Amino acid sequence: MALYVNESGPASAPALVFLHGGGGGGWMWQPQLEAFSDYHCLTPDLPEHGRSAEVKPFTIAGSAALIADLIRTRAHGGRAHVVGLSEGAQIIVALLAATPEVVDHAVISSALVRPIPGMRFIRPRLIAWMIDLYMPFKDSEFWVRANMKGYGVPDQFYPQFKEITRQMTTAQFVNILVENQRFRLPAGLERARAPTLVVAGKHEYGIMRQSVRDVAAAIPGAKGCLVVHGRRLGLAQEHNWNLAAPELFNQTVRAWITDSPLPAFLQPVAGPR
Repeated sequence: MALYVNESGPASAPALVFLHGGGGGGWMWQPQLEAFSDYHCLTPDLPEHGRSAEVKPFTIAGSAALIADLIRTRAHGGRAHVVGLSEGAQIIVALLAATPEVVDHAVISSALVRPIPGMRFIRPRLIAWMIDLYMPFKDSEFWVRANMKGYGVPDQFYPQFKEITRQMTTAQFVNILVENQRFRLPAGLERARAPTLVVAGKHEYGIMRQSVRDVAAAIPGAKGCLVVHGRRLGLAQEHNWNLAAPELFNQTVRAWITDSPLPAFLQPVAGPR
């Protein structure tokens, strides 16, 4: 079964692929689709998410292979600029290691590649038990809106967030979370040649900021930066800044994929451009 992919913009234009984070969907890129109407935008729902829920199982390596096939078959010239957030960013790291030839430019935002302290003691069965306690309440408006706030999702996306919450099963949630937590730098990144920008919010967790340095150091010529917002955002908003600060996110992506100077709110932390 193929991934569901939303396609917009002129097919003859350079392709721009947006990869959402765990528990999200292609809908979360709406502010970007509006800003990049001059590109051929491809926004898939990843396996076990949204309208790709029946594509199983979700794995980062498997998702990277599916995205490589998507680019080969539907991107002009078989290459694309790729932009990923959180788990989508991890998929881009895997894509650059396995099939770097399909990537033109890459923007990797908040790709975790280090273990979260204490997580190795938490087994999938325990995670499932904790999620099962929450499941009876997951469809209530109170819980949906509370989770939206926790993930930094604006109110305008309530219908989409409610639907993806309704669809999510315990098994899917556990699988997606475990894949995210177990991801580490893959072999083969030294073969990547696409200009790559690696970013995270300045106030995200320390392991996320260190992951920026790790990923940037592993990819030849990559540039690592921290995003310094003009106003203090919450942790979730810094993580999901394509929704919380779309103007800054869009400015960053357009500058990078057009080889233009980067905006001043990006603070370099590693690697020359």
